[in-house]
Amino acid sequence: MVVTREAVIINKTGLHARPAAIFVQRANQFESAIKIVCNGKEINAKSMIGVLSLGAGRGSRVTIQAEGEDAEAAAAELVRVIEEELPKEDLKE
Repeated sequence: MVVTREAVIINKTGLHARPAAIFVQRANQFESAIKIVCNGKEINAKSMIGVLSLGAGRGSRVTIQAEGEDAEAAAAELVRVIEEELPKEDLKE
């Protein structure tokens, strides 16, 4: 089963450095194959280099595609991370 969800990056630094590390770490907790698509570029969401290569800044719309047994949970959690958890990272700086 393939599950697709969309999210908008709202934290001020986008998916760079620490936020990217948090996202990749969370993606790696799932068994499903997970991709993230942004501006026509599709990468493995479990790859730090891949996520950084997206250049996804604030306001970027991303699509999360998860395929596997835990795809629904993976997609939901990664959208939550992008839209709820990563903005809190801004408060630590």
